[in-house]
Amino acid sequence: MGTPEFAVPALEALAGAHEVAAVYCQPPRPAGRGQRPRPAPVQARAEALGLPVRHPASLRDPAEQAALAALAAEVAVVAAYGLILPRAVLDAPARGCLNIHASLLPRWRGAAPIHRAVLAGDAETGVSIMRMEAGLDTGPVLLAEATPIGPEETTGELHDRLAAMGARLILAALARLDALAAVPQPADGVTWAAKIDKAEARIDWTRPAAAVDRLIRGLSPVPGAWTTAAGERLRLLRSRVVPGRGAPGEMLDGPRIACGAGAIEVLEAQREGRRPMAAEALLRGLALRPGDRLGGE
Repeated sequence: MGTPEFAVPALEALAGAHEVAAVYCQPPRPAGRGQRPRPAPVQARAEALGLPVRHPASLRDPAEQAALAALAAEVAVVAAYGLILPRAVLDAPARGCLNIHASLLPRWRGAAPIHRAVLAGDAETGVSIMRMEAGLDTGPVLLAEATPIGPEETTGELHDRLAAMGARLILAALARLDALAAVPQPADGVTWAAKIDKAEARIDWTRPAAAVDRLIRGLSPVPGAWTTAAGERLRLLRSRVVPGRGAPGEMLDGPRIACGAGAIEVLEAQREGRRPMAAEALLRGLALRPGDRLGGE
């Protein structure tokens, strides 16, 4: 059970090592200029692997629950599925439902654990294999592995590393399922990874450089932190903290921009309707010079 790209490596690993009775994902959504229904990444990959795919809009329908129970699955593996699993679904597999969660639980329960770890400046994160229960990401942990977050790493880069880690860990958990202890999550250290709100994406240049840098890397590539420059919206996709002083949002030499304290160097950015490119080339195209201000429009 999974929907986005994060779940694809786990699907591939499971398909290569186990019998997959069915693949569940969210229904196709309208996308692109024509707004034609587009299958989720998991559906597309499952179909390419020749696996049966189901995409109910909800699992609350008794008929859907009966159809799932009829699979007589031993285990359900869940990775970023996006639908609530009712008790009847949680109880259907003989050995329960295992969730691949992209954080070191109980830190960053919820919808956006990878984004939130980068935005918060966490030194490390990881993957937890959790036995699911009725609460959201509250179940006991069977297996976990930590990994450092690089000082210039973006959410997109970390996402890909954690997806691969999750695929490896779920195979390890299934291989040792009888031997693994289900460790309850501690009450201390619980944090909530709320879904990213578009209002968070606008850069406030009065904030310290470290906070601006975390925002840029934490929202890259989606939804992308943005500012205004030369009358248009500009998405900043990659950055690092550098020495510098000036008015908040002031262009310094090169692609360096002053913040409330310190400065950042923009490494990659994107104009509206254009492809991402190296910041120096993009800023030349906008004819920005030292002393110009970003974010003022």
